[in-house]
Amino acid sequence: MAIISEFPYLRAMLSKKTKYGLKALTFLATQKDQQPVQISEIAKQENISQKFLESILLTLRKSGVLGSKKGKGGGYYLIKDPADISMTTVMRVLEGPIAMVPCVSLNFYEKCSDCPSEESCSVHKLMLQVRDSTLEVFRNTTLADLVP
Repeated sequence: MAIISEFPYLRAMLSKKTKYGLKALTFLATQKDQQPVQISEIAKQENISQKFLESILLTLRKSGVLGSKKGKGGGYYLIKDPADISMTTVMRVLEGPIAMVPCVSLNFYEKCSDCPSEESCSVHKLMLQVRDSTLEVFRNTTLADLVP
C-alpha cells in the first residue's frame, strides 16, 4: 500500500460503476434470444440502484456494446454475441484507461509530471508489467466467459 499512498492516481480497486456494469452485462448475456430487458428487472435481479444502473447502461449503449428499445417490451439488450465482447472494450468504456499510471497507457499515454526519465523509473517498469498482465487477462476474456 505504500506505493498507492505515494501515487494517488493508482487505482487499487474496481469502481462500483464497472462492477455493476459487468453484473448487468452478464445478466443480459444470460437472456434467451437476447430480448430487451427493462432496467428495473436488471436492477432488482442484480441488487443495483436503478438510477445508477441507468447511467451505466446509457454509457454502454453510447459505446456500442448495448442496444435499447423504447416502449412496451423495451429495454436493453446486447448488440453482439457475448463471445465477441472483450473485457478490454468493457473495461475501457466503464473504467477508462487500463494502465494504472498514464506513462504506461497504450491509449491514454501522458508523461508523468514528476518523472524525469521513464527509462530509469522503477514505478514505470513495475506498472508496465502490471499493465501487460492485466491486458493479457482482459484480452483473453469475453463476456461469455463470465456467464455462469
